[in-house]
Amino acid sequence: MSKQRNDGHDGTASRRAFLAAAATGVTGALAGCAGIGGGQEESAGVSGETLTLTTTTSTYDTGLLDAIHPDFEEMYGVSVDAVAQGTGAALESARNGDSDVVMVHARGLEDEFLRNGYGVNRRDLMFNDFVIVGPESDPAGIRGMDSATEALTAIADAEATFVSRGDNSGTHTKELNLWEAAGTEPGGDWYQETGTGMGEALNVANQQDGYTLSDRGTFISQRSELDLVILVQGPIEDGPEILANPYGIMAVNPGVHDNANYDLSMAYIGWITSPETQQAISEYQVNGEQLFFPRAVSEDPDFQQYVPEGWSSNSTDG
Repeated sequence: MSKQRNDGHDGTASRRAFLAAAATGVTGALAGCAGIGGGQEESAGVSGETLTLTTTTSTYDTGLLDAIHPDFEEMYGVSVDAVAQGTGAALESARNGDSDVVMVHARGLEDEFLRNGYGVNRRDLMFNDFVIVGPESDPAGIRGMDSATEALTAIADAEATFVSRGDNSGTHTKELNLWEAAGTEPGGDWYQETGTGMGEALNVANQQDGYTLSDRGTFISQRSELDLVILVQGPIEDGPEILANPYGIMAVNPGVHDNANYDLSMAYIGWITSPETQQAISEYQVNGEQLFFPRAVSEDPDFQQYVPEGWSSNSTDG
């Protein structure tokens, strides 16, 4: 039985405006995207293969991928090996040639990955937001603050326990950016780095009555097992925009790693950004709450694609 929510509030005009702005143009662009992705001819060329997806822990731990992947696997006759890591580790695996496609949520790290030539054809995928969670007793007094940086400053000033993932993940990157924006360098016994995924970091914070920064999706999916509550909201619930959490998807460049399955990666990207799968992402819930919001369709979509030399969508082994 899940615990009663005491950390949110009814949708406001600001919340609706944030969600509407993030999804601007979706309805008008669906017709233009309906043909993007795989069909019978494309599936014939990849059937029986395995796609290796390195992804942030939040997309895996929330159960989203388990819910949507069977459709792709059945459509193409393939399997998806989803390897859940922090964003930094997921990108490093791809740099080393151990991934075909990457799904992460740290735009600065993603852009560096693209600039260095390791990734191609990035697409916006979906979004949620970050929240600051902590014990109901709230020893640092941050409940309801509308500034994430002021909340972190208050935690540091109180030397209240703060649990950091410390793993170069997208969430850890966001946390470090927030500390920098706050003008505070965290350290000391009160600041604990776990080097683990979000789920374990939440468990540690729960055990120690500490605070942590979490993506909303993972927190919602584990809330029934925790005594922590949301104390500072993200923009989905009228909190500061700095806590927005966009996700991206991109293929590994086959010009750098010739073992990368570019055909299947692009089939996957086309499928996961299609109107049908975006709708499935929108409808996915845990304990009656939506975890992710689709963002793959823009008002001015760009369908220009990188095509590796010698590659053809019609090429088959037969």
